[in-house]
Amino acid sequence: MSAVVHTPREVKRARYAVAAVFAVHGAVTGSFATRVPWIQDHAGVSAGQLGLALAFPALGASLAMPLAGGISHRFGTRNALRGLLVLWTLALILPSLAPNMLTLCLALFVYGATAGMSDVAMNALGVEVENRLDRSIMSGLHGMWSVGAVVGSAAGTLAAHLGSDARLHHALAAAVLTVVGFTACAWVLDLQPTADEEPPPRFALPPRSALLIGAIGFCAVFAEGASLDWSAVYLRDQLETSAGLAAACTTGFTLTMAVARIAGDRVVDRFGAVRTVRSSGVVALLGGLLIVFAGHPAVAMTGFALMGLGIAVVVPLCFAAAGRSGSNPSLAIAGVATITYTSGLIAPSAIGLLAQATSLMVSFMLVTVLTCGIAGFARVLRAGDRVKVTRPDAAVPERRP
Repeated sequence: MSAVVHTPREVKRARYAVAAVFAVHGAVTGSFATRVPWIQDHAGVSAGQLGLALAFPALGASLAMPLAGGISHRFGTRNALRGLLVLWTLALILPSLAPNMLTLCLALFVYGATAGMSDVAMNALGVEVENRLDRSIMSGLHGMWSVGAVVGSAAGTLAAHLGSDARLHHALAAAVLTVVGFTACAWVLDLQPTADEEPPPRFALPPRSALLIGAIGFCAVFAEGASLDWSAVYLRDQLETSAGLAAACTTGFTLTMAVARIAGDRVVDRFGAVRTVRSSGVVALLGGLLIVFAGHPAVAMTGFALMGLGIAVVVPLCFAAAGRSGSNPSLAIAGVATITYTSGLIAPSAIGLLAQATSLMVSFMLVTVLTCGIAGFARVLRAGDRVKVTRPDAAVPERRP
């Protein structure tokens, strides 16, 4: 991409714009998740069929993510993000319109494909803004995604409580989020390819560096998916708590993740990506040990809170490192995103299958072992540690041809 010169004010404005984009992306996810029961009833599918259909978003995302780099190369980063984000917000409408299993799978495939491409585009721009600011912002951006997801979930919960039709709810939500996202994209950085820059291939395997970085992301997202979907069940079945206390455990986990992401950038700036992730892995490991050996609900809840605290900044720093790991940031980010999406897809079912064969305690032993990988292989995120440089574009007005 061309090295367009931007003023500090423009870069700062771009940071807030990208943060708004992350929040919009999260709000779409939260809006959809709360209406899944309505969508299941409307499509007339069983629990098993719904489980199969819910694999299609990850399938669509995995296949479409490598296309994001080519789209950004052809249309520029601003237009590409604007178009992909609009497709994603409008795709929210499709699942609620599906009348049967086949159309639901097709709708969720498109939903996942647009989610994945916009995800890659916004993370690539987030890394670019972070580079120009010369300080960490990726953790906070992912924290804004969590905030958006909470807002979308809250609105969806209210809509479900009122008994509203999900088609109407999602149409209104899509309209609002499309306007917000389209407006925010007006202030993101607009980077254009240079005349001699080769377009990225339509489909290509991610670089080896992205695979190593993605392995850390895999461990973190596996722990996230397992804790998010099974923490309440763990307290209820393993420690025989009430349903309310079990639900509070899941809430505590999500809150510690959101707070840690929003506050994580200051820690990263002070200690660097490698030391931060290594320490985070240790915290997550401690949380896993408390979960596995908990004899009291309070101990297990503390363990899940520490797990959320420990894994919160790992994925944002994986994206940041991927964006600096080679000559094609979008391809590397797409590779890491594909690995993490896959982990999030298989984690809940893997935990369930292992628990059925053994016990939930054994399942979370596996999660605890995987957290060791976060700390043990943190050094591959060295690309996420920025080298302080004097940027000539830091205080020079933008020069236009």
